Amino acid sequence: MTFVSKLFMKQLLTASILLIMNYNGQSQKWLDTTLYPFNNKYIQLNAGKMHYIDEGNGEIILFVHGTPTWSFLYRDYIASLSKKYRCIAIDHIGFGLSEKPIDFDGKPESHSKNLTEFIKKNELQNITLVVHDFGGPIGLGSAIENNERIKRVVLFNSWLWETKDNSSAQKVDKILHSRLGEFMYLRMNFSPKVLLKKGVYDKNKLTKNAHQHYIKPFPNKVSRLSLLNIGKSLVGSSNWYQKQWKQLDKLESKPWLILWGTKDEFITTEYLEKWKNRLPNAQVKEFDCGHFVQEEKTQETIQAIDVFMNKN
Repeated sequence: MTFVSKLFMKQLLTASILLIMNYNGQSQKWLDTTLYPFNNKYIQLNAGKMHYIDEGNGEIILFVHGTPTWSFLYRDYIASLSKKYRCIAIDHIGFGLSEKPIDFDGKPESHSKNLTEFIKKNELQNITLVVHDFGGPIGLGSAIENNERIKRVVLFNSWLWETKDNSSAQKVDKILHSRLGEFMYLRMNFSPKVLLKKGVYDKNKLTKNAHQHYIKPFPNKVSRLSLLNIGKSLVGSSNWYQKQWKQLDKLESKPWLILWGTKDEFITTEYLEKWKNRLPNAQVKEFDCGHFVQEEKTQETIQAIDVFMNKN
């Protein structure tokens, strides 16, 4: 075995140990169970072991997060709505408390495939799907494929169309494919440390403790690959997004609730207008907040979902 081969095997072994430590709970001492007081569940998927929360009984609400978040984003929704509904919130492979395999490509279309596998293995029906950010194309892609299982859709700031011609997306894509981008994401943990905070308009709404719960799931370079990979897919998966957009007619007749933060600097109100044009019958509620509506307008949007469930 050459020196280079030995060095590679040593690095691979180190990475594997780190992943095992992260998965078996050694690095979850940071988890504040007063903020996240749920029973952790796991399911083995083809891509890896997925963590999820399953609380309450009744009609199913399935929460799908984006980046760099995880099911923690919906903690207050689960605590409140699980009194009346069965609330399920997943962590995508590579995020939150799910396994972070180094051989998973982390593309939205792969996450969507995982979600479909999760839905089918758990035999979920009559689902109210709640999506946000990258969770939009991930969740809606799965919902299009399993449209007979979907009863309603709740959409936070997101998209479902091509991105390759979007100048802002192109700038982000260029950075993420550079050495600087890799350094920022893998070395500095830039996405949860900086970008997440930037996505909150009223900074007082994101406590230091809550912010740490978005940072801690990514303690090392290996665990942050999921953040970099999905970031690179903002433009890299453009054709797949557009394909889903063209098939959205499979969901258009469902009741839709759009909950939108109008101070979002990236997924702006221009995106909202496109949704309104495509879904003229959707209920729309706009909020004076940033991208992470769930952190800033928590109670207002919980109430909106509850009312929407009762009326539809």
